[in-house]
Amino acid sequence: MRYKYILFDLDGTLIDSGIGITNSVMYALKKYGIEVRDRRELYRFIGPPLWDSFEKYYGFSKEESKKAVEYYREYYREKGIFECLLYDGYADLLKTLKENNMILIVATSKPEIFAKQILEHIDIAKYFTYIAGSELDGTRVKKDEVIKYALESCNINDLSKAIMIGDREHDIVDAKNAGIDSIGVLFGYGNRSELEKSGANFIVDTVADIGKILLK
Repeated sequence: MRYKYILFDLDGTLIDSGIGITNSVMYALKKYGIEVRDRRELYRFIGPPLWDSFEKYYGFSKEESKKAVEYYREYYREKGIFECLLYDGYADLLKTLKENNMILIVATSKPEIFAKQILEHIDIAKYFTYIAGSELDGTRVKKDEVIKYALESCNINDLSKAIMIGDREHDIVDAKNAGIDSIGVLFGYGNRSELEKSGANFIVDTVADIGKILLK
């Protein structure tokens, strides 16, 4: 098999975390008197760093964004973190990949401490050799930083054996910047045009399709 080191994004790739994330964003925005009627408007917050999204989509200053993230975490720590579901098919796929001696890694912009809690909660942490994420203070939040951190932490030197799986453009672009291949998934919060323009090596419709690529 071509790939040995398999890096997974978390939100929109391993789990459908839309409800928890959008509820947390709504909670934060209410602190600024902003009411959001259509939850779908907030799907763009899923994946990219929160600081960037509050600045980009609501014109917040850096200080306002920092405070908004603190509000977001007030809700997220207590409720939002558990408002998520593992996408169908992953329990079997992760088990099979592990049995085929692949090294499974999570690479997410979400704070590492939250990622670990989620993976334990949905009972898939046992399949992963390493869980890489950002720090709570906002450092190591860019996806390319997380990917490089994961590769270095796992002493992965043969980049041709590594591949990143994600649902948004930054997963794909930053995988390329880190020197590894990528799989874009269409069951998350991105779309085919976004993934194609970003240069994904593969684009798949289902979790089962990931297995077909990795288990050739």
